[in-house]
Amino acid sequence: MSMPQECRAALAAVLVAAWCHVVAAEDWPRWCGHNDGNMVCSESGLPESFGPGEKDPKGGGIDMATTRRVKWVARLGSNAYGNPTVAGGHVYVGTDDLTLAEDPRFSRSKGGLVKCFDEQSGELLWQLATPVRTKGLPRDALFTHQHLGVCSSPTVEGDRVYLVGTAGDVLCLDTAGQADGNQGPYLDEGRFMAGEGRKPVELGAKDGDIVWRYDPLVELGVCPHDAASCSVLVCGDLLYLGTSNGVDGPHEKVVVPDAPAIIVLDKHTGRLAAKEEIGLSRRLYHAQWSSPSSGQVHGKTLVFFGGGDAHCYAFEALAKSPEKPAALKLVWTYDCLPEHYKYRDGKLIPYYEGDKRKTWSTNKNDGNYLGPSQVIATPVFHEDRVYVAVGQDPAHGRGRGILHCIDATQAGDVTKTACIWSYEGLDRSISTVTVAGGLVYAADVAGRLHCLDAADGSVRWVHDMKAETWGSALVADGKLYLGNQRELLILAAGPELKVLSKIRLGAAVYSTPIAANGVLFVASQKYLWAVQ
Repeated sequence: MSMPQECRAALAAVLVAAWCHVVAAEDWPRWCGHNDGNMVCSESGLPESFGPGEKDPKGGGIDMATTRRVKWVARLGSNAYGNPTVAGGHVYVGTDDLTLAEDPRFSRSKGGLVKCFDEQSGELLWQLATPVRTKGLPRDALFTHQHLGVCSSPTVEGDRVYLVGTAGDVLCLDTAGQADGNQGPYLDEGRFMAGEGRKPVELGAKDGDIVWRYDPLVELGVCPHDAASCSVLVCGDLLYLGTSNGVDGPHEKVVVPDAPAIIVLDKHTGRLAAKEEIGLSRRLYHAQWSSPSSGQVHGKTLVFFGGGDAHCYAFEALAKSPEKPAALKLVWTYDCLPEHYKYRDGKLIPYYEGDKRKTWSTNKNDGNYLGPSQVIATPVFHEDRVYVAVGQDPAHGRGRGILHCIDATQAGDVTKTACIWSYEGLDRSISTVTVAGGLVYAADVAGRLHCLDAADGSVRWVHDMKAETWGSALVADGKLYLGNQRELLILAAGPELKVLSKIRLGAAVYSTPIAANGVLFVASQKYLWAVQ
């Protein structure tokens, strides 16, 4: 029996709509979602608002009956600074190890966790404890913020997860965890998770599986300052990442000035493939916390890197993994600090004069302090331009920042020739900007969101959220999602300011919302929401 023409037409329309929905949906497998660092995605049907729910009075997290438009909620820890990522039906996120207190195998809770959840149900599939480190550090090192947990956003490719652990080591994990056995070649997960000087824990099916581990602290003498916070960039067979190398406890000198600020590893083996040899660490103001991005310029892949010396760098990506460790080739460098940010009355301005906590600081924490900062955000590559802002550790307080739009097609020291525009109207910023629809969205630590014209940097609008902001803006489905210390903000993306909703999540949002496969994921310091 033949199908009537109107039925065939209706079926065809349904199939086309379904196909369009499938191809529009995509994973979010790394920090920023894409290698260019630009947090824009093509998801549709995302919410203008949602109800995060109330805490279950009987314990156990959020009472799902009190939520609205929420697919599931997962408990994290007491601190979550890393961003969630989504790939292959799994959701990955770094946090501290508060929930390990519930595991009888661990005598006490200390360090971080990588958690892997089922994307559809929110069920915990596996987790890996990443303990703190005290041994093997230089005497004058200040690596005391390891209690912040895993700050690195997991990068997923195929059946591998790459991230920087609590103690600054680089880990390659099996996406299946121990559920399919200990795959190796690394076989010492029990000792690794237990931590220094403790009896190895017995592995179970819901523990993580380390494939390989590389330790920059041992192999290269790197000494991270405060926390290890870089996320891993995958280019071909190679991994690019910053080392978080930094200054000593008194903040007087770089502990290991000859240690590299950016390194390259073979993704299959973890072997060192290359490192920067331009002396970047000798010029660090505080620490090297930026994550790299990449893009195609004149047919070549460039890796963009924000320096702890306030320079933005472009390195030539390696075509393949060399037999012996090589030096990264520098293509261009751009000084993000104009002279009046570095000198006052002809004298260099001390970096830590801008730290409001110092008794001798002249910073009144009103946003008017003018002095040097570094690059902490990820440089964003878009249409042969790189966008990047400068800032400091938020604990230093407010101060003048600057956002640059750089011509990425030049070579050499391009400070005087590659500036397309710069914008001094924002405070210090550790947020990565977002470029969409001819506009640039940039948040500063003080809590103001700036919307600029991407062509010339002119201001379209500025919205004061009146809450400290560390994360970045996601632009998706005509909306803009941005968390701050007080709430999640949802605005209409575009040249006119329109606030759609403000949502209190019960804790600060220091990460950046993401969207994958038709679902919005938002992490506070304590919980992860999957919102339909």
